[in-house]
Amino acid sequence: MEGNFPPPNGVYTYMKYWSYFIAKVVAVACLLTLIWRGLHAVWPDPSPVFAQDLEYTFAVMFLSLFGFGLLYLSALDQRYRCRTCLRRLRMPVSFGTFNHVLLGAPRTDYICPWGHGTLRVSEVPFASPEKADWHAIDDMWKELYELEETKR
Repeated sequence: MEGNFPPPNGVYTYMKYWSYFIAKVVAVACLLTLIWRGLHAVWPDPSPVFAQDLEYTFAVMFLSLFGFGLLYLSALDQRYRCRTCLRRLRMPVSFGTFNHVLLGAPRTDYICPWGHGTLRVSEVPFASPEKADWHAIDDMWKELYELEETKR
C-alpha cells in the first residue's frame, strides 16, 4: 500500500505552494475591494471628469499604489517560503564577495528549518543570468538511518 501515496516533493507539494500564493492574492483583492467600496461610500458621486476632483484622484492613486505594494510584498514573501511545508526559509548563509565577482559571484543560501530544501539567491542579478534556484532535499536523514540499521 506504500506505492499509492504521492512522493513528498511531487506535484501535490507545488500545488499547495501555488495555491497558497493564489490565496494571498485573493485576500489582497478582497481587502482592496473593501477599501474601494469604502472610498465610494465617502465619495458617492465623483466628478465625471476624473482629474477634476483632486482629492478623489489622489485617493484612487494611493489605493492603486497600496494595492501594488501589497501584491509585491506577497510575491516577495512567497519567494522565501519552503516549497514543501510553506514555512519561511531561515539561516541565510552568504558565499562569495563583491570584490572577487569573477571568482565567485556573491550569493545567499537559505534553508528550510525542517530540511526540505535550500534556496540559492544571487546577490548580483544583473551580472549573471542565475535566478533564485530551489534545491529539494529528498531525505537528509536517510544516511543516518542506513548507518544505524547496519550497526544492528
